[in-house]
Amino acid sequence: MINLCYHEGKFESAAAAAAFGARAIKQAIDERGRANVVVATGASQLEMLNALVTHEEVSWRHVTGFHLDEYVGMPQTNRASFRRYLRERFTERLPALGGFHFIEGDASDCDAEIARLNQLLDQHPIDLTFAGIGENGHLAFNDPPADFISTAAFKKVKLDPVCRLQQFGEGWFATLDEVPTEAISMTVRRIMTSRTVVLTVPDERKATAIREVLEGPVTNTWPASILQEHGSCHLFLDRAAASKLTRKPDQARVSITDKVDV
Repeated sequence: MINLCYHEGKFESAAAAAAFGARAIKQAIDERGRANVVVATGASQLEMLNALVTHEEVSWRHVTGFHLDEYVGMPQTNRASFRRYLRERFTERLPALGGFHFIEGDASDCDAEIARLNQLLDQHPIDLTFAGIGENGHLAFNDPPADFISTAAFKKVKLDPVCRLQQFGEGWFATLDEVPTEAISMTVRRIMTSRTVVLTVPDERKATAIREVLEGPVTNTWPASILQEHGSCHLFLDRAAASKLTRKPDQARVSITDKVDV
């Protein structure tokens, strides 16, 4: 079941997602003394992260963060680097953060880097994953047809043309040819092990993907649809992203509410 929360604009939706995520992190710390959190990047997460780092009720020194995905071969000096994105918008704004494990996309040995990441995440069960949904329905960089089988934490994946065009369209690259063709991504199955998933998805360009993910069957051609099977997935939409939904709440495999509780 996907719990769905609507807001008129993306700033309101992002603030609600951040507040919900902060409560989930605090609950994990209260229950177990620490929280392991996976953080996403991209245009959809800008407003949410800006709000999340202001939540002073979270004891950030008890939080360990993990990076959802990164381009293969991408140096952190590049403006499109997700490591740079997260340092500027998350870790540098939270100096008390207990720790953060970045994906070194430009590591000289990609296989060794993936093995390092897999070992780390195997030791840190995920309490909360922040993510978005791509224009092609991808979850992290698991583009269609996504691998729903692998249980490894991370793997190298190829980016499909729709995904690469989205990265270019969002302004991260000067030309389409500059967009990498491969990335290191957390796998679908490992994301599904997260105790809670918080999705922030604004903008009309995501409306078709939202309709297919919520109203269609679970299929690896719309990878995020698998979250219909998650026990605690919470999707925050603005009205533009929700504009193509056609089913009434009682006809869809989602719960629609203005307020969600952990």
